[in-house]
Amino acid sequence: MELSANDTPTPLSALRKSELSRIGSKRIKGFALVGALLAYLIYVFFAFDIMGLAERARMDNAAILVSDSVTHKTHVTRDNRSGAISVAIEGSRRATYREEQIPEWVTLEGQNAEIILRDGHRVTYEGALITYHHPAFGPIVIDTANGVDLQLPQDQIPGFINAASNRVSITTEGGRLTVTRARTETMRYFFGWEMFFFDLESPFSGMSVSEVLASVVSGARLDAAQSNLSLMVSNVWYNGIWRHGDVFWALTETVLMAFLGTFGAALIALPLAFVAASNFAPSRVMRFAMRRVFDFVRGVDALIFTIILSRAFGPGPLTGALAILITDTGAFGKLFSEALENVDNRQIEGLASTGANAMQRSRFGVLPQVMPILLSQVLYLFESNTRSATIVGAIVGGGIGLLLTQAIQTTQDWEKVTYYIILIVLLVIAMDVLSGWLRRKLIKGE
Repeated sequence: MELSANDTPTPLSALRKSELSRIGSKRIKGFALVGALLAYLIYVFFAFDIMGLAERARMDNAAILVSDSVTHKTHVTRDNRSGAISVAIEGSRRATYREEQIPEWVTLEGQNAEIILRDGHRVTYEGALITYHHPAFGPIVIDTANGVDLQLPQDQIPGFINAASNRVSITTEGGRLTVTRARTETMRYFFGWEMFFFDLESPFSGMSVSEVLASVVSGARLDAAQSNLSLMVSNVWYNGIWRHGDVFWALTETVLMAFLGTFGAALIALPLAFVAASNFAPSRVMRFAMRRVFDFVRGVDALIFTIILSRAFGPGPLTGALAILITDTGAFGKLFSEALENVDNRQIEGLASTGANAMQRSRFGVLPQVMPILLSQVLYLFESNTRSATIVGAIVGGGIGLLLTQAIQTTQDWEKVTYYIILIVLLVIAMDVLSGWLRRKLIKGE
């Protein structure tokens, strides 16, 4: 049977036409989305000055930073005014060699010195003249009698020399030399973290591993007041350079800030979540108001609260814990209220039929249903806050964050920065393992 010109289209043809139109509309929307994304990326490229960032990047500084993270430097420093010369690890006064401890690659004769660097490089201090002996380029002389006068064996200044009117810096594979009117400093690099276990004040300083073990097992007492084993542990714990004891207590403060902030927020948010849950709220007005409170404290970052509270209460780990508590109260309030809105009402109705009051219905009918979810959320945020407490501690002056900030600000102790970062990562891993174990014990009952 054929359709005439006045007949209406069949439902099948109308459906086909509708589907083709819908597919075409989706295709247009897809192209529009891709175009908008490309336009945004182009905007970001110019707004963030990506090309300028590449031009401003200093790969030589990056190389020095990486090198400083896995090596240490011994500084041979001379005061150009007084002529006094000191040899110290990382230029620290606490790590200054005594005369009998000076390394063999440094020769001192009054105000003069000869420093043997690596790969045939050498530096000499001879009165007002500082000479860097470069095996390929030749001797580079710096006269400090009247300012900083650079004298080169060739006309062109090479790339490893950075010269200004009052400062000359030479950086080569052999080491570094920095000369100003007031000070001359030569730095030689060594792989590893020097004095990680024993500082220069320890009687174990300079001993090899075998010598230390032999001294602990069968050696004569180095201190009449205690055994060599006790002395060794004490020297490591109270190491004046790496401060292992202080680092341990700083890690403890970081965990304490995360613990107090997280579990304190959970205890406060749980009863408030009943007010914000639609199936438990006494009124819509109270529910709306409580949700807005949660939005406010959750919307303001913990760092902002940290700055505000540090001005109000002063620095300290408790201030950091309070900042985490305020922010997490909003997060827990939202999560807990959503969990409460999804409970099974049949258990609550069953308790109500036995005459249980509201408190008993919540205790025995609601909490057993949501407790696994609540515990999982609390443990996850506790693990996350262990990282956050590091940044918070840097602001309020507590925990490992404070030590990390101090090491970065010195611009020299980058090996300590690496050490602290490794400890923070290990701490986060430990918290992850602990929270996983608690989940299995408390939630799954394993």
